[in-house]
Amino acid sequence: MAINSALPPLSPHTPGIRIRDTVPAPGIVHLGLGNFHRAHQAVYTDAAISAHGGDWGIIGVSSRSRAVTDAMHAQNMTYTVVEISPEGSTFSTPRVHSDVFVAAEDPERVVAEIGAPTTRIVSLTVTENGYTYSPATGSLNLVDADVQRDLAQASAPRTPIGQIVRGLQQRSRTHGQPVTILSCDNLADNGHHTQRLVREFASLLPAAEAAETLQWIDANVSFPSSMVDRIVPATTEEYRQLVADNCGYSDAIPVPAEPFTMWILEDNFIAGRPAWEAGGAVFTDNVAGYEQLKVRLLNGTHSLIAYLGALSGAATIPESVGKDYIESAARSVLRREYLPSITVPEAVDVGAYEEQLFSRWRNSALGHRTSQVGSDGSVKLRQRIPLPALEMLDGGVMPHYLALTAAAYMTCVAPLKGFDPGVHAAAMQDPARQLLASYASESSTGLELAQKVLGEHHLLGDELATRSGFIQRTGDFIEILHSHGAAAAVREAAHPTVPQPAESPTVS
Repeated sequence: MAINSALPPLSPHTPGIRIRDTVPAPGIVHLGLGNFHRAHQAVYTDAAISAHGGDWGIIGVSSRSRAVTDAMHAQNMTYTVVEISPEGSTFSTPRVHSDVFVAAEDPERVVAEIGAPTTRIVSLTVTENGYTYSPATGSLNLVDADVQRDLAQASAPRTPIGQIVRGLQQRSRTHGQPVTILSCDNLADNGHHTQRLVREFASLLPAAEAAETLQWIDANVSFPSSMVDRIVPATTEEYRQLVADNCGYSDAIPVPAEPFTMWILEDNFIAGRPAWEAGGAVFTDNVAGYEQLKVRLLNGTHSLIAYLGALSGAATIPESVGKDYIESAARSVLRREYLPSITVPEAVDVGAYEEQLFSRWRNSALGHRTSQVGSDGSVKLRQRIPLPALEMLDGGVMPHYLALTAAAYMTCVAPLKGFDPGVHAAAMQDPARQLLASYASESSTGLELAQKVLGEHHLLGDELATRSGFIQRTGDFIEILHSHGAAAAVREAAHPTVPQPAESPTVS
């Protein structure tokens, strides 16, 4: 982490910066001190406090890394948000964190902060994997060693769900003040999803303890759902230099972000909340509608762009969507296969929303990497593909572009022997990569690989694993991607030439 030592470091006292004089008293504990939180929830909270005040300072908790916590302590809890667009960059310095620390180094403090009477909201951005649940069942992953440990002993929990439950137990046994648990992760119905996991964890404790804990949770804890949206790439030396050149100070941890930002929330905060609407947050009873809009139209389409782009040698999303055949595939999967599966909220003009998405994806100044967007596909695609695909299959229509998305993903992370998907595909991180690679090593055709991954491994769920036609179509696209490339695969999706298999909805 190179820093320009000739420049003054960022702090509340750096000459020329506009920043709040004081940090508000803490009212929020946030698990997951990554770039997204610092460019999204923290920015909305800063706007809320600036407009309406309130003791809503954030205690940020990093899971394991000291990189951000050390820098924030050195910079007196300040950092720069850099909004990047082709028209130029703007810089702001939110100041809402009252303290930050590392959970792995002080796990008892995580419980204590969640249990503190001043804490009224516990929020999370810990990624899908951080919830330590099985995507196949939706329940806690009880074979996970950390989950087992957190259930067996109350001290020093390691998982976010364990930390939350132990903190709630502390609240119930001391002051009894209510609290809100707010998931800000890309999970379907994330409020109820989190509530279900918290209650499941509590129910697995010894009987008397479980009953007492569950009764208190049901009476004193709310779990609103939310939908978050902002493209926030990783911090690089390029952005540190951009801040130095434009602001005249050094910042070790600036956060790059696109200008667009959205936060949709269910207004169910049992212990109060900041006036986040001052920053543009929308409170609605239809979070699910906005969530479907994002998870399918934005995230699902984004995945296809990333996988086809990586296989075409594109390092970034703008470079990828700049290829005509990839833009054509993206618009087709969005309009023909994702859009029919959702109910668009009344306030949304879907045509304008589509154009806004493509404008965001073309933001060449931001340079969101295909390898970053394409990572963790084994978790993400399970939330994006199955329901729209099953709806089309049940209607007698083959979802060619959804099959292409699955095939492009497998070609990136688990190609057949002798095929090199390129450096950008190789850079994608995925918890299932090793397992899927073993399936690829045992397969000689695209169909064999698709049968193993979708049919036997149930990568996209139990129901889609029974659909032989979809599995065969995915295998067709794997073969085309390996033999003729991404452009040829897109042409096949648009104008099928391979004979279409008869779909059987209950193949075992």
